Amino acid sequence: GIDIEAGGRVKSKARVSKSENPYTRLLCKLYKFLARRTDSKFNKVILKRLNMTRKSKPPLSLQKLAKLMAGKDGKIAVVVGPVTDDKRLFEVPKLSVCAMRFTETARASILKAGGECLTFDKLAMR
Repeated sequence: GIDIEAGGRVKSKARVSKSENPYTRLLCKLYKFLARRTDSKFNKVILKRLNMTRKSKPPLSLQKLAKLMAGKDGKIAVVVGPVTDDKRLFEVPKLSVCAMRFTETARASILKAGGECLTFDKLAMR
């Protein structure tokens, strides 16, 4: 058999966000509920990413986003982290993007191209 000490086996606990931000806290609660009550893997992934450290939620540029979303019309890009503008991208394609945060210029570029900027609570309502 296995020699288990008095403490028992060590179970790994899920990481919990230490963020003081009330918006992030509410999102964690919302997606924790959705992950538990729906059989959607997407909600579980979003919850996992919301609970990550700030270092693990790096910003994504519009250029990278446009490249990744090429040929995926009608889909919503979901970024758990900030979306930043890119001066090198002259023509921004029409994108539907959901992110934690948008820089002012990135938001303006997306809206100017006829796209939309969503927040996670708005995404959950869809």
